[in-house]
Amino acid sequence: MRKISLVVVAAMLLSAGNLLANNTSDEDKPNKTLVTQISKLLSKNTLTESEVDATAYVRFTVNAYSEIVVLSVKTENAVVESFVKAGLNYQKVDVTKMIAGKVYVMPVRIKG
Repeated sequence: MRKISLVVVAAMLLSAGNLLANNTSDEDKPNKTLVTQISKLLSKNTLTESEVDATAYVRFTVNAYSEIVVLSVKTENAVVESFVKAGLNYQKVDVTKMIAGKVYVMPVRIKG
């Protein structure tokens, strides 16, 4: 009887550990006002037709000075990557309800 209770407790600990491991992501979606501000920052582009309609996934944080700090840009086009980094990095934004230092991920689609 004691062995069965040990097996049950071990199974409960393993399943609880898996549940907690899945919910500890530090990445979140930015709020709508920040999405609008980022859209305005990237609206003026001089990219060619082969570079528009590209999608990039931007990992960024907001620092204590309300500036966007780009951590990484995931895209297949190097020109789009440098455009997004140059357009967003250290740009001051209005960040109500944003946590400084928290990592956010946002898909960005470049249109012509």
